[in-house]
Amino acid sequence: MRFGELETKLADPAIYTDHRELKRISLEHRKLGTLFDDFSHWETTLQEMADNREMFNAEEDEELKTMAAEEIARLEQEAAQLEKNVRLALLPPDPNDTRNIIIEIRPAAGGDESALFAAELYRLYTRYAETRGWKCETLDFSNSDLGGIKEAVFSLSGDGVFSRMKYESGVHRVQRVPVTEAQGRVHTSTVTVAVMPEAEEVELELKPDELRIDVFRSSGPGGQCVNTTDSAVRVTHIPTGVSVASQQEKSQHRNKEIAMRILRARLLEHLQQEENAKHAATKRAQVGTGDRSERIRTYNFPQNRVTDHRYNVTLYNLPSLLEGDLDSLLDEIIAIDCDRRLASLTEDAS
Repeated sequence: MRFGELETKLADPAIYTDHRELKRISLEHRKLGTLFDDFSHWETTLQEMADNREMFNAEEDEELKTMAAEEIARLEQEAAQLEKNVRLALLPPDPNDTRNIIIEIRPAAGGDESALFAAELYRLYTRYAETRGWKCETLDFSNSDLGGIKEAVFSLSGDGVFSRMKYESGVHRVQRVPVTEAQGRVHTSTVTVAVMPEAEEVELELKPDELRIDVFRSSGPGGQCVNTTDSAVRVTHIPTGVSVASQQEKSQHRNKEIAMRILRARLLEHLQQEENAKHAATKRAQVGTGDRSERIRTYNFPQNRVTDHRYNVTLYNLPSLLEGDLDSLLDEIIAIDCDRRLASLTEDAS
């Protein structure tokens, strides 16, 4: 049994020298354990339902029949949820679910207003990370006027990071009256969010002759070292043309490390998108692919509304969501996404 194999591997001290493999095995072990618990609970609930139906049919006392009927109704709901949990646990896992991520937030259309909302999304994600117990590390960050941001690049690490945050990739649209608008007109602006699984150094071997590394002087705030030393680094992957620059740190060595991390994540995303494109023709639907060109969500401030267009989910809790209550939206999105995947598997099997 697979569960026994995983327990044997977890008991082997050698596994603890490979952090990524340990994380993958631990996640699979925990998922199977939950599946077995839910399946056992489901069987028990079905038996209790059968017993209560038998009692309902045999009982003559109306009060006891009413109690049995109420218990049957409760058990039916519980059994339906447990059955769904079991079926969802049998879905093929996303190979990226055990990875940490790098998120890039950039203003798009809308000038200062776009930059301001980019800052609000950055604040939302970092606050949400705190509530989930994830570690957040800023890799690159540049401010704009009026308290907005020109760019924010940061990593998130922790349990279930990619499995939840992957739904944030795409174009986020905001509709509200900007602080600079004197006549009270609602403006529409957009911000792009890229959520990339972080690649391990051993997964993507970057050959030195495939890289061009340029150093230059940092610009913007940063103290006395800015514009006096060549601490900023730009790394270009020559075969693909993908280029990453970092000037967040005063150390050239540290900026190179950051640029290489972001570069690996972008290249991994590039490779996975190419692989997905090869199989896209065989898929019946591609809903919410995470493409950054896809408008995924609208935040309408006058109506206190947030709408996710991929999953037709609308909530009226915009202020609390922007304070970090992202689960209220993600829980519904993930449930719908899982239902769609289950339906797709059922169609493919028929």
